[in-house]
Amino acid sequence: QLQLVESGGGLVQPGGSLRLSCAASGFSLDYYAIGWFRPAPGKEREGVSSISSSDGSTVYAASVKGRFTIARDSAKNTVYLQMNSLKPEDTGVYYCAADPVVPRSWALTSMEYKYWGQGTQVTVSS
Repeated sequence: QLQLVESGGGLVQPGGSLRLSCAASGFSLDYYAIGWFRPAPGKEREGVSSISSSDGSTVYAASVKGRFTIARDSAKNTVYLQMNSLKPEDTGVYYCAADPVVPRSWALTSMEYKYWGQGTQVTVSS
């Protein structure tokens, strides 16, 4: 059974850091594009970052570029989202998602992803 499990969320002060993990079971993440999403006003979910299955290329939303880094650890079958310089507006439930084929131009579009985890809560507050 294909499953994604997120972890690493928590409460952090503005300017702090968190590292989210997306661990897969039942399939190899190497063959799937992985995206991270969070809720956003007026949208079902906002794409934060993604990493492709083909060449490991990455995409970031403008709101997190330069602060967040996505990376894949094949040995652990896990994708990480390192979040630095966190802001209160980064607060939300973060979901990882997987799909075997996601065009780069649609990498931050939630509808492109078939498999989803249950989410992990990130709260940025003083």
